[in-house]
Amino acid sequence: METHILGVSEESLRLAKEYIAHGEVVAFHTETVYGLGANAFDDDAVLRVFSLKGRPADNPLIVHVHREYDISRLTDGEPSYAAALRRAFLPGPLTMVYPSEGKVSKYVSCGMNTLAIRVPSSPTAQAFLKAADLPVAAPSANLSKHVSPVTAQHVFDDFNGKIPLILDGGRCGGGIESTVLDCTGAIPQILREGLVTREMIAKIAGECGVYRPRSGERPKSPGMAYKHYAPRCKTAYFSAECLEKAITYYKNEVNTGTPCFLCESAVCALLKGYNTLDLGSSPEEMARRLYALLRKGEQQASLLIGIEPQQRGGVMAGVLNRMRRAFGVEHGTEEG
Repeated sequence: METHILGVSEESLRLAKEYIAHGEVVAFHTETVYGLGANAFDDDAVLRVFSLKGRPADNPLIVHVHREYDISRLTDGEPSYAAALRRAFLPGPLTMVYPSEGKVSKYVSCGMNTLAIRVPSSPTAQAFLKAADLPVAAPSANLSKHVSPVTAQHVFDDFNGKIPLILDGGRCGGGIESTVLDCTGAIPQILREGLVTREMIAKIAGECGVYRPRSGERPKSPGMAYKHYAPRCKTAYFSAECLEKAITYYKNEVNTGTPCFLCESAVCALLKGYNTLDLGSSPEEMARRLYALLRKGEQQASLLIGIEPQQRGGVMAGVLNRMRRAFGVEHGTEEG
């Protein structure tokens, strides 16, 4: 199979619609990361997404729809706070989990009686979803556990020869996946942190919890697996307070390989003379740069050393979640 990268046009949208209708998989740009989409009603197409990614069978997918799609066709009701959140944040980087049973392929939600629904704001995603005019089940368009893709080339690197089409909308501006919010209870609960923060949600809904999975529990949301978003090179992880220890680790690697630090701008300034990848200064900048730099790091370095940013709160919750998982660190900030 030949994989084509095409911008949005009348012809590329016609092709995308045809591929989706016939059970194929199409990658497409969103404002967060690229998605790997299939007809959510088609069992075989959904299973093909799992197979292509090497995705665990218990890791649910998100259904994407265009802004005019009536999501009541996919849900078994919604609390009043969910309607208010939709008005406030959609289209945008927020995925909302609703009670739902039997509305799409059972494989989308891995047999659970819930469904995660997203309305992306990317013009490319909206054009594609409008052309398809059906729910599109789509995880991020990367091989399972690999770094999520923020350019069409990243998708091509993982799936060249395996999918027919990548709809190129340029580099993704958000940089980390959508916030996933459980809307099945009395108050909303964040299952996966992202660009729509707990504070933003609480301002609309009145309150907002953060779900903490228990050991061995079945994932309720994508991105809850322990090791995720990982670069294909050796990694180590340190807190900023352990910078001298990280430098020693770096120096030990220089004799046999090419180490590199991944850190925020303030720490990069302290590491002149060392190989560094600069995450930036603000939480939004770090979110936007993280995955691209992880991909760059795996190509250039034998060892990528992450230094945890010191900022906290808001969007940083999502950045730290992805960074810790990329380096195989669950909660702490010690070497991993």
